[in-house]
Amino acid sequence: MKKKNPYVNGVEADENKKPLNEVFSELDEILESMETEDSLEKTFEMYKKGVSLLKEASLSIDKIEKQVKVLDEDGILS
Repeated sequence: MKKKNPYVNGVEADENKKPLNEVFSELDEILESMETEDSLEKTFEMYKKGVSLLKEASLSIDKIEKQVKVLDEDGILS
């Protein structure tokens, strides 16, 4: 049985990562919940989740940006 390559075009595959649109939707939901939450403890937990999502989104964007930079003139990843 052939093992699946964890790298695609030199970038580690993110099979367990959420798509960016889902991450941003979840961030919007967290922000809305934080605005109406009275409990400081719950708000802080939401804040920590939001920071984690932002890090995930940032890593995804960085990887996409690196891929775009290696596009050659024909629009093909090299």
